Amino acid sequence: GKYEEAEVMHRRVLEGREKVLGKERQDALWSINNLALVLNNQGKYEEAKAMHQQGLDRREKTLGKEHPYTLGSVNNLALVLENQGKYEEAEALHRRALEEREKKVLGKEHQDTLWSVNNLALVLGNQGKYEEAEALHRRTLEGRGKVLGEEHQDTLWSVNNLALVL
Repeated sequence: GKYEEAEVMHRRVLEGREKVLGKERQDALWSINNLALVLNNQGKYEEAKAMHQQGLDRREKTLGKEHPYTLGSVNNLALVLENQGKYEEAEALHRRALEEREKKVLGKEHQDTLWSVNNLALVLGNQGKYEEAEALHRRTLEGRGKVLGEEHQDTLWSVNNLALVL
């Protein structure tokens, strides 16, 4: 899309929300996240990484390390690191998000948990760790098939992702 225009708008919203509501309010933290996503989409990875880290730090402070929004920030930071080719760092963050989502917060079949399984599998595949990636892609496929149905687009993406590591 029109990422440059979106970036300008997200910066405006972030500045206004931080000024009016404060830097720790969730509305401001969502603005940080949204700006970072647009920066990532533009290939501005260093700035996106810094924004995601800032959002993660603030969410850990205000919501705690296990809150679903915090874990979303962990996931988004990992995705930027993956785009930078920093696979080991991304893997560690994906493992953190998966472990906390699965065991402490959401459970094994929640969609966010299944996204964490998927994202970990993708970064493992990028590192040539195909056996573990395959097992995780199969787990994602099974979970999505059960929860969403066999014809859902996310389930079909899981079929695609599994095929890529076979």
